Formats: sequence, structure tokens, C-alpha cells
Amino acid sequence: MKSRLPVIVGFGGYNAAGRSSGHQAYKRMIFDSLGDQQKSETVSSLSNLMGLSEPSEEKALQGTLVRRIEANHFDVDNTRLTKKFTLEASQGKAASFSVSRRQLPSKPPENWQVEPLDEEGKCFRVTILDEQEIKVDTFEPIAIKTAGQLPRGFDPGEHYRSLHHPRGLQMAVMGASDAVKSVGISWRDIVEQLSPDEVSVYSASLMCQLDDKGFGGLFNGRLNGDRTSSKQVALGFNSMPADFINAYVLGSMGATAASAGACATYLYNLRQGVEDIRSGRRKVSIVGASEAPIIPSIIDGYAAMGALATDLNLLKLDGGSEVDHRRASRPFGNNTGFTLAESTQYTVLMSDEFAMELGAKIYGSVPGVYVNADGYKKSISAPGPGNYITMAKAMGLARTLLGEESVQRRSFVQAHGSSTPQNRVTESRIFDSVATAFGIQKWPICAVKAYLGHTLGAASGDQLAATLGIFAHGILPGIKTISSVADDVFADRLNISAKDVELEEGSDVAFINSKGFGGNNATATVFSPDVTAKFLEKKYGKSAFTAYQHKRENTEQALDVYLSEADSGALNPIYEFGTKIVDESKIKVSSESISVPGFAHDIDLDINEGFDSL
Repeated sequence: MKSRLPVIVGFGGYNAAGRSSGHQAYKRMIFDSLGDQQKSETVSSLSNLMGLSEPSEEKALQGTLVRRIEANHFDVDNTRLTKKFTLEASQGKAASFSVSRRQLPSKPPENWQVEPLDEEGKCFRVTILDEQEIKVDTFEPIAIKTAGQLPRGFDPGEHYRSLHHPRGLQMAVMGASDAVKSVGISWRDIVEQLSPDEVSVYSASLMCQLDDKGFGGLFNGRLNGDRTSSKQVALGFNSMPADFINAYVLGSMGATAASAGACATYLYNLRQGVEDIRSGRRKVSIVGASEAPIIPSIIDGYAAMGALATDLNLLKLDGGSEVDHRRASRPFGNNTGFTLAESTQYTVLMSDEFAMELGAKIYGSVPGVYVNADGYKKSISAPGPGNYITMAKAMGLARTLLGEESVQRRSFVQAHGSSTPQNRVTESRIFDSVATAFGIQKWPICAVKAYLGHTLGAASGDQLAATLGIFAHGILPGIKTISSVADDVFADRLNISAKDVELEEGSDVAFINSKGFGGNNATATVFSPDVTAKFLEKKYGKSAFTAYQHKRENTEQALDVYLSEADSGALNPIYEFGTKIVDESKIKVSSESISVPGFAHDIDLDINEGFDSL
């Protein structure tokens, strides 16, 4: 039997440009190319998301995209830094201080002389007999002051009962809810057509949850004198975004996993969902990633690698006296490093047959995702040859299924475009190589990190959401943060524009590319909704496709209602805490099936995994 085509029936999330569903974030990126009505609607929607009392174009535009790090994260001019000092005796006098019994260590250092200052033993004098190293909290400016942040005023934790949840998990709940609601069919109605194991969820966070409510609080608690909570270990795991979605958004008992592949993490999870549906193992798969890395320690780590654009280097690059934080991320231009950012992005996949049966709206399809390593490497963080393989295979698939004209004339690339000097050369060389091989002359290149920054594990989710916007509106966002393409970019066969590009011939296929540290390369082939519709009509026949189109009308009406509510600021995420819990005593197991209360269909145990029986 032929593979099922994994179709995209929902997508959602939040990044520095806004909400993904309804193409809000995409429209923010092409704002200058919108008509007056669409500009007004985008400003209104963003203003409501940001909690503004009334629509304001200036505030909506200034409070989105890459910008100076704002105080809700931390104060970039007064960032906490612990410094070490050596305390020495001065002019023959030993240093001394007093402490309470509660503050006195149970085992004082050997060079301390401890004497009580009162009869009750409540206060003590400590005399340091020789040198003593001490640590003092200071507050100093941080070298990197730029990030891609969620829209100003939008706090994901305010929209549901998020007590003790790290920011990345708050974002996962919000992003997955947006994606599921964007399907236009209630999750309960979808589940009623499935057995419990016909659903899968694949999601991760590359950097885990490193704020104080996750691993950050766990690792620093003892050093800071803070108490470790019972939640910090569990909530810090990189698999927790998937776990939260299963437990609190979907109530799913299907397959689940968290695949991590550096900056290609989203595509790794997308690949699992695509394979599930192509093989027939699952009918629905929710894939994505959630990343909240705007934390001083994470910024310090990437800065130590020389990977980030510092204020000092941006000043040197521009030759000015004031840093232009809005233009810190400059893919394929003269750049100095990438810009860290936060994002949560989720995509709902269905098998083509199930989507038609439900009447789901189809935004596109993903016939294949390719992953290849770099082989032997001199530096674990350096780019390598594996991306040649992923790009070429993704293009080969498109050429086989669509023909050369679609690849040569009606395709575009969503580049990794990290905004580092090394990436602009190595990735453009790959694009030039495969463009030459496939006969492409002026290949449109999009690099959304110019607007959003680098969201690490969620980055390709940002790329896919923007791609769906391009399919819908026909405008490819230009790389507006660059004045020109850098001289060392292999640009002869590429169309890298600083302005938005109208794709006059339309788009049949996009290639989502990602190059991750450690040799984690991935490229996805994504078909447009028009091409997907042609596949479905050919596979199922004209009458079946017409019947599907009639069913889809109800879905689109329900979707319009959700998007209208979301645009007004009423996000109402799905969060089922402590409700609808399965009563294990009512699970019925037979030799043929498993019946789970709350699910209309049983799990079939007549399994062969494709093998012939003896």
C-alpha cells in the first residue's frame, strides 16, 4: 500500500512576531507589504495580544521582533554577577565579623576562630586567622543586550493556572493549545474517531528549562542558599513539553517522545510525526518545540563560544556610536553572530485519509524530512557536509513527485540563516551547489531569524509557520536587517533580497533547512496546499475530493470563530489539570483488545508489525 501523505491541518505558537495561527506572526514580518485593511487588523490583533488598552501601530511594531532585552527577563545594565575576592589581614590585624547561630556553618572552616558574644549563644564573633576567599554579588552590564522576545506585555503564564511552571512549559501549553484550536475541529471530536494509540506527540526543548522554576533553580539552589523544590527536577527535563501536552492539553495516551538535535530539534520531532503517519501507525501527530533561553547564564555560554552578536562587535561592524538592536540578526549580510530568542511552535499532522474524512482544512503537507550527520569533525560546533545530503534528498523527493519545473521555478528555501559569518558562507555554498545540480537560476531564499532571532530547538518551527504564510499570501519576507549581501556569500544562483518578494508564479514546494551544532542537519520538503489538493484529488477521485470540500466548510467556519477570539485577545488555552483522569480500574484487557474509559474505540492487539506469521 502506498504511504499516507502527512498533511498539516493545524499550526500555532508564539514568537517575537506574535501568534502563529491565522498568520499573525507572518503578517508582522511582511507588515510593510500589507494593504491598509490587513495592517489595521494585524495591529489590532497584536495590540490585544500585548494587552494594550487600545490599538497602537507604534507600540505593536516597537514591541515585537528582535529588540533590546526587556526588564521582564532581566536588567541588561545591572545583571547579577558573583565575583570572588580574597580577604586578607590588614596591618597585622585579622578580619572579623559577627553572625547569628542560625547563620553559623555547622562545620566552620579550619581558619576560623569562633567565640560567643553573649551568654545565650545567639551571636558569635568570627575571626579569620589567614586568607579567606569570599563571593560577593555584584551587578554589571552584560555584553549581549539583544534577543528575540515574545511581544511586549504578553505573559504566557497569565492565561492559565501556571503556578510553578517554568516559562518554557508555560509557552508549550499556550503554543500547543493554539495549534490544536487552529484545526477548527474540537479535540474531543477528533479523539472520538480514534483509538487511544492512534495519536502521537513529539516535542522537546533543546536547552531544557533553565530558569529558577526548573534546572536553573535546582543547580543553583545550594550555591545561592535557596531551598530546592520537589518540582525543579521533573519540570526541568527537555521532554517535559511533550509530557505537559499529553497530560494537560490533549489527555493523550498515544506514542510520545522528545527528540533533541541541537538547532534541528523541531525537524527531528517533525520527522518522527511524518514517519508515524506515512507508515500508518498513527492518524494524528502533534509535533513541535518550546524554547525559553533568554537567561544570563545561557547567554554567557553562547557568548563564550563567540557565537552571539555582542554590542561591541555590532558597533565595530556599523562604525557608529549607538547599537541598532533591531538589526542585530543579519543572515547572509555582514554580520558578527546570532541573536538568541524564545519561541513555542507546534504543528498538527493527520493522515490524508483521516483529514478528508473529518473535513479538516489542509495548509500543506510534508512528504519527507531528511536527517544526516557530518561524519568526522575537527570542531563539534563547526558546520559540516551532512547538510549537502539532506538538502539534495529533500529536493530529489520534490523533483520525483512534482517534476523539475516545480523545483526550478516554483520553489523557495527557508534557510537556517543563523547570522554568523561562518553560516553565511557554508549554507550559501550548499544552496549554490544543489541549485546548480537541479538547474535553478534565481532561487528565493528566506531567513526569518532576521525578524525572530535564533530560537534554538524551535527555530525550524518558526520557519515552517512562515512558510505556510508564504503559501497563503504569496509574499516571501525579505531580509530587511541587511543593506546588502556579504561578498563571501555564494549568491550567483540565489535571490537574497532585503525587501519582500512577491512570488508571481506561486509556490509548489518549500525546503525547510536547519544546521545544528554537533552535526545535526535536517531538511524538510513541504508541499503547498494547492499541490497537496492535487495529490488528494488524484488519489481519492474527484467526487470524494468534492465531498471533502463540502465537509471542510464547517471546519473553516469554526476556525474563523477561534481566530476572531484569539485576535481579540481571548486565547483561552486548553489546560486540564486533575480532570478527566482515566479510572484504571475500568480498563478492560482481553486477548484481542484493550478498552480504555473515555475513548470510543479499543486498542487492537492483532499486531504483526508487517511480519508474516510462522
